[in-house]
Amino acid sequence: MKKRTIATLISTHALVLAIGFGAGIYALPILTAPYAPSIEQVKSIDTQQRFTAEFSRDLKDSDALHWGEGKVTIGDEFITLDGKLSPGPDFKVYLAKEFVETEADFNRLKSEMVQVADVKTFDNFLVPITTDVNVADYNTIIIWCESFGQFITAAQYQQITQS
Repeated sequence: MKKRTIATLISTHALVLAIGFGAGIYALPILTAPYAPSIEQVKSIDTQQRFTAEFSRDLKDSDALHWGEGKVTIGDEFITLDGKLSPGPDFKVYLAKEFVETEADFNRLKSEMVQVADVKTFDNFLVPITTDVNVADYNTIIIWCESFGQFITAAQYQQITQS
């Protein structure tokens, strides 16, 4: 076999392997995700919530692979999403006292935020809040991919006046 043929075979097989590996990383969270809560479950808790906000795809660091959209509600016991998140691994819910929409802002303010819960579903979610978190002390909810340090989405749910 010619060297050129061997080089072509190696490069094409390496490319297919890389594409397959990337597709596997993207698909794994989708395949292993638990069933999402039904819209009825989300809406039944929505009536007990204190704050509402909207996740939007058009934030600075949101892109085609990292986004969220839909109505998010925040209460004393639960946070719910009636909407969708881009699939990904190791999503976390954070609450912050300042709105952020970039990875740089998130990393700058992370020490002042509180991590609330893991997100395991991508169509709707319902996550519990521990009793030591007072949601009224914060004004922004953020979804962050911890594994890759990637901003997903955020929404401001109230104005906090500085005293």
